[in-house]
Order: sequence, then C-alpha cells, then structure tokens
Amino acid sequence: MSITKVLVGSLILGSALMADPYAACVMCHGASGEKAALGGKSKVIKDMSKADIITSLKGYQAGTYGGKMKGAMAGPVKGLSAGDIEAIANKIGK
Repeated sequence: MSITKVLVGSLILGSALMADPYAACVMCHGASGEKAALGGKSKVIKDMSKADIITSLKGYQAGTYGGKMKGAMAGPVKGLSAGDIEAIANKIGK
C-alpha cells in the first residue's frame, strides 16, 4: 500500500466517521472486511471476533499492536472514539 492511500484514507476519516465509522476502513479492508490490506500483509478482519477487533483497534491507538506494520494504522485509528470502535466491531466482527 502506498503512503498516498494511507494519507487519503486518513483525510477522509473525519467525514466518513460521521455516517459510518467503518466507511474509512473500506478502502483497504473491503466493504465486508474481506480483504487482507497492505498487499496481503494484514489479517482478513471479517474473520476476527468482536473482542479481537476492539483489542486490535485500541492497541493500534496505543501503539502496542500490529508489529512492524502498526504505523500504517496509526492515522486511521487516531480519531476513533470508543463508540466508533464498538460500532466497527459490531459491524464486522463475529
């Protein structure tokens, strides 16, 4: 994934979150969380439990989750509230 895609995703995050917190995730992860983002380096998030999604998003915010690729998620998760994270987990998680 190019830095341009990450930056564009980050720029649209604020307006996208107003309607659907998951809307900003679609570009990389797909409409249903079916894509492995970062050129196949990420997990397919539709296979994750709601609890795992919440843990991972909070970990990305804290900088404690994601290994060497965690920097790619730093911008997109920065503005997510606890309610946004819960909404994403409810929409995509098992």
